[in-house]
Amino acid sequence: MAITVRIPQPLRGLTGNLSTVDASGADLSGCISNLEATYPGMQQRLMDETGQIRRFVNIYVNGDDVRFLDGLGTALKDGDEVSIVPAVAGGS
Repeated sequence: MAITVRIPQPLRGLTGNLSTVDASGADLSGCISNLEATYPGMQQRLMDETGQIRRFVNIYVNGDDVRFLDGLGTALKDGDEVSIVPAVAGGS
């Protein structure tokens, strides 16, 4: 199963500067585990110490925010696109 994962600039140091990588997994949790196996350090950057998606990280599957789907249990299938988007804050 090939899932395309879009990697934001702050995480590209883990992927050899690749902006997209292929991963696999039946759900988002499995996909993150697969990314961790290939790109060590990825899981720590995406998930907090309780095993949940970090507050400042947004993850989308085919354009839909996983927080409004099944979170880490969001099912994935061949051809899906996962986008990792760090939250942006600031301004005045």
